[in-house]
Amino acid sequence: MSDKTIKLGIPAGSLQEATAELFKKAGYTIKFSSRSYYPEIDDPEIECMLIRAQEMARYVEQGVLDAGITGYDWVLENNAQVHEVCELMFSKVSRRPVRWVLCVPNESPVQSVKDLQGKRIATEVVGLTTRYLAKHGVEANVEFSWGATEVKPPKLADAIVEVTETGSSLRANNLRIVDEVLQSTTRLISNNEAWKDGWKREKLENIALMLNSCLAAEGKVGLLMNVRRVDLAAILQQLPALQKPTVANLSDPDWVDVNTIVDESYVRMIVPKLRAAGATGIVEYPINKIID
Repeated sequence: MSDKTIKLGIPAGSLQEATAELFKKAGYTIKFSSRSYYPEIDDPEIECMLIRAQEMARYVEQGVLDAGITGYDWVLENNAQVHEVCELMFSKVSRRPVRWVLCVPNESPVQSVKDLQGKRIATEVVGLTTRYLAKHGVEANVEFSWGATEVKPPKLADAIVEVTETGSSLRANNLRIVDEVLQSTTRLISNNEAWKDGWKREKLENIALMLNSCLAAEGKVGLLMNVRRVDLAAILQQLPALQKPTVANLSDPDWVDVNTIVDESYVRMIVPKLRAAGATGIVEYPINKIID
């Protein structure tokens, strides 16, 4: 295999489709096969491999992979010595960070982490939980949970540390949150030696640039309109923008073209105001990428 190849880990499981969708917006097409752990990608300089997010940081640290996409939580859980290329604000459900939370049954007398001294806690993140308890001076029996962690209290555990985005699963299982252990977002990470390689570093930086440009564009649209020069000041007062609206001269010296970017949800409120202020030929258009 050529040295001009990035071995990139794609998270299998809950993040797999969200990752493929983000790459597609960035211009990369990833195709999965039910019989292969090596997805195809339309970039000959990238070789993809499906790896569980929980294991990604370890394989990147060891150099099995040059880089990979995983959660910050799993980097910490594995205590992996890797380079963080960038943060990618997306998850399987939303664009918010996921939360690892300490939970107990609603009827439990536990009100704080201090009340769990000597108790049993089930979790998939044993390392994170153990360090969290140590920070609070609490000694407890932390057990690895192989799944269905929410159903273990109160018979199999006094408390759990579990990941949540919306909290719906916790509520459905009669659990309440005692404390937040960690907030985590998705990261593109690199092996330290790979990061020292000039070509690989540039390639990863370019991938990060394109992925983040797509995330930055989510929920944004462009607005284009014609404005009389005499109305320009009033129009500009109505326009929020990432920086400043672009104002361009038209063939008619009495008119200008105004171009800006706004939140899509704001369009329905601002367009009537713009029209009332004198804007004409208002066009809304999609934004795929925003690169600063």
